[in-house]
Amino acid sequence: MTNKDKLIVALDFSSIEEAKSMVNTLGESVSFYKIGLELLGSGSYFSFLEWLKTNNKKVFADLKFFDIPATVGAAVRQMSNLGADYLTIHGEPQIMQAANENKEGNLKILAVTVLTSLDENDIKHMGYSLSIQDLVDKRAKSAFELGIDGTISSVHEAASIRKLCGEEFIIVTPGIRLADKNVHDQKRVATPETAIRNGASHMVVGRAITQAKNPAMAANLIQEIINNSL
Repeated sequence: MTNKDKLIVALDFSSIEEAKSMVNTLGESVSFYKIGLELLGSGSYFSFLEWLKTNNKKVFADLKFFDIPATVGAAVRQMSNLGADYLTIHGEPQIMQAANENKEGNLKILAVTVLTSLDENDIKHMGYSLSIQDLVDKRAKSAFELGIDGTISSVHEAASIRKLCGEEFIIVTPGIRLADKNVHDQKRVATPETAIRNGASHMVVGRAITQAKNPAMAANLIQEIINNSL
């Protein structure tokens, strides 16, 4: 993995045409892209995944599989043959075990710990007695012990996960914003500098790049911040 791969740009568009246009606009400034549920609804998700791979891009398929273990296992086997580099599943032990047993090739499985759209009050209303940090740590430790490659977690929990799971464990942190950007629908956000300092392997950036006046310039700025923070 190169330093450039630490930046993952979220292609949160409703059409493949918009997503392709953004990839072409960003050019060589970005090597890694996240494609999620919004693009899945376009009807051309898997052909777009293939297009990205043909254009020498790494692909993070953020589909957050959550179903009975046998179904998740079967879906992971299918995704192993489609060229994705990273794939998300929910961080339930039975789901993680099934995913790990069924992945093939170079596919890396990442467990979702706690969504960055949730805060302590949300967790409490969902019936958890643990704090977000404790819940994330519990799920990350379980993922590590089950052989999962990494987690999706907020920057604010990344340092603790790094201590628990070691240097080889992948930690992808969404909710990354430049210092002067609004947080929109995410509550546990942070800057690129904080992500690197807290031990993130990768950071996911969406609007700060894709809605910038000059997306390539914004991406290059974040790449520079990453390099200067290492």
